Amino acid sequence: MHNKAKLGTLSILAILLVVFYMVIDAGGNWDYILPRRGKKIFAIILTGAAISLSTMVFQTVTNNRILTPSIIGLDSLYMLIQTGFLFVMGATTLTMMSKNVGFVISVGLMVLFALLLYHFMFKREGQNIYYLLLVGLIFGTLFQSISTFMQVLIDPNEFLLVQDKMFASFNNVNTDLLLLSVAGIIAVTLYFMRFAKYLDILSLGREQAVNLGVNYDYVVKRLLIIVAILISIATALVGPITFLGILVANVTHEFMKTYRHSSLIFGSILISVIALVGGQLLVERVFTFSTTLSVIINFVGGVYFIYLLLKGNKA
Repeated sequence: MHNKAKLGTLSILAILLVVFYMVIDAGGNWDYILPRRGKKIFAIILTGAAISLSTMVFQTVTNNRILTPSIIGLDSLYMLIQTGFLFVMGATTLTMMSKNVGFVISVGLMVLFALLLYHFMFKREGQNIYYLLLVGLIFGTLFQSISTFMQVLIDPNEFLLVQDKMFASFNNVNTDLLLLSVAGIIAVTLYFMRFAKYLDILSLGREQAVNLGVNYDYVVKRLLIIVAILISIATALVGPITFLGILVANVTHEFMKTYRHSSLIFGSILISVIALVGGQLLVERVFTFSTTLSVIINFVGGVYFIYLLLKGNKA
């Protein structure tokens, strides 16, 4: 099947799932149901697009299909920020704080951390990118340990507020946060278009990219900043979904079987929307909200991740 036909099939499947989710059990209450479900679908599309795009770019830059942007510690930093707010200010102040302010602070701190990490790691010319990943992994473990320590000290009732932030949820997405997220993602995507043409060449590796005239360090730094901003926005909007990127990116590679990132990125966004809408249908219709979407995605993604490791080891 040609790539255009594959993308067409994915588009039709995604549209059918979205329409089915919007109309199932509506009972004619369109004025109430359409705005609520429409907000969820919009959040799903935004989150899926941000995570799939950032993971595709990240895996291309690192030349490794079992890595995810979360490895640099952004998910752990998000939990540290949420726990830190509660630990320092208390539940009363936190609930009174505007969600927009909390969103902007969370995104700002995650992006600032990523920028500082990139600045110090790439200070020396030709710094190995795997050294950056190792340092990011260490910071992620540190952030997680500090978060756990603070969670042990806070009041058990206040811990429930933190627990809600541990798992991604599309059930109570704030409309104002959606508007902020749209503005941020559009701005980052427009900036990304300047560097999209280099992705096919970067997938060949550093040496080949340099030989073909690509200013490797300059392009990679900008792409990593784009990845950090997209992941920060997606995480601050709905919460951490660690394994979604790995799952979607690898399924896209297996399905599309091409090196062209124009097809891979569009395909990964569609597969991400299909996975998230399908998962949300399972959460609401099968499990009746007894679990969260991130638990399902992380379970399936974790199993698939182990499969990829075993497959790579066997090869």
